[in-house]
Amino acid sequence: MPVLLLALAACAKNGERAQEAGAAAADAAITSPEGAFLAYEHDVQVQLEAAQIAPRIQQVAQACQSSKFGDCAVLQVDQRSGEQPSGEVKVRIAPKGTEPLIAMAGEGGTLQSRNTRAEDLAREVADTALTKARLEKEHARLLSYQDRKDLKIEDLMTITTRLSEIEAGVEQANKDAAQQRRRIDTQLVTIHFDTTSGQRSRSEIGEALSESGSILSTSIAFLIRAAAALLPVAVLALIAAWGVRAWWRRRRHKLPPNL
Repeated sequence: MPVLLLALAACAKNGERAQEAGAAAADAAITSPEGAFLAYEHDVQVQLEAAQIAPRIQQVAQACQSSKFGDCAVLQVDQRSGEQPSGEVKVRIAPKGTEPLIAMAGEGGTLQSRNTRAEDLAREVADTALTKARLEKEHARLLSYQDRKDLKIEDLMTITTRLSEIEAGVEQANKDAAQQRRRIDTQLVTIHFDTTSGQRSRSEIGEALSESGSILSTSIAFLIRAAAALLPVAVLALIAAWGVRAWWRRRRHKLPPNL
């Protein structure tokens, strides 16, 4: 019984540590300051053992899909197998989930590099809001003209066409504003997975050895083709040399002897 209690206590402590680590990572998340319009992007390079890469990619993608660390959407999953497996996962996630997700991706491996950058969308947000306000103002003004009794048919058709254009412009402005808000309220995280440097070196040596046979075969085949291509030329050269030599001998025999 005491042993069981100790085991339960140890499990509870481990769970508390995991929760504390996740909370600490969430607290350390970089977020856009109040009143700012910053869109953050993170590019992370993680090195793992070859056997861990495929399961880790699936683990990270599943954690995002299940919203384990907050609102998250998987944008891309790329996985490459072979002697040097690699891959990447690209997600858009709530700021509080960025650090826990990166910590999960690098667990048991090495965080080789990390790049965090922010794009200031203040100008784009202001331009979109200004465009929308201008279009809505023009829309209201044209609606007031449309109600006039003395309006000609031609003018009414022109106003109706312009109203349709304005409504399409307002709809596009709303889409742009929603996309800008999404980029500000969430963060783009791209995690690249690669094997450790030691495994890459061993894989490169093994690959070189495996390719040595094919390289040797290719070289021999090249020499055989070259010899086959040059053989007719060599035969013609020998025949020509023999003919020139025979002609020269006959000519010498016909010349009178020197006195």
